[in-house]
Amino acid sequence: MTKGLRNLLIAVAAVLLILFSIYGFVKGTYNNFVTLDESVKASWAQVENQLQRRYDLIPNLVETVKGFAQQERDVFLGVTEARAKVGGAANIPDKIAANNELSGALSRLLLVVERYPDIKSNENFMKLQDELAGTENRIAVERRRYNETVRQYNVTIRSFPNNLFAGLFGFEKAAFFEVPEAAQAVPSVSFK
Repeated sequence: MTKGLRNLLIAVAAVLLILFSIYGFVKGTYNNFVTLDESVKASWAQVENQLQRRYDLIPNLVETVKGFAQQERDVFLGVTEARAKVGGAANIPDKIAANNELSGALSRLLLVVERYPDIKSNENFMKLQDELAGTENRIAVERRRYNETVRQYNVTIRSFPNNLFAGLFGFEKAAFFEVPEAAQAVPSVSFK
């Protein structure tokens, strides 16, 4: 074997090694993006499971309270409208906004309950309230898990050199499930 042929084989082997290394890096990066993207979707599905549970409980809660507090129609209407928005939300940011609005409406509904002590002694209401409280806790846990998964995904796709490949492959930042400032304040209900 001549020296020139040997150098050519070494050069070809080096180029192949570099190409396989680049291929391995890109493949690993892409697969990591896919794994994290699917984790975000799975986490969101768990949030939606709990939101659906709350969505399904609301009509029973409203009907139970309605029987005791007929004059609080605005509160019931607000809960019903917020629930309808949840049902009509098409994408994750819209679902987050609709569920935040629903949380505020439910807070106002529970304030109505404080005005009617007889409601609190109703066994059906107590069961529904316990179910709703448990569901709200589950939502909080799943929202936290979802946000942690989104954080991990967003950090990964925004970190260098991943950010170069994330844009190339069409991976975009995921939306956090944030509670609006209005929902953090104590709701006030005006009874006229």
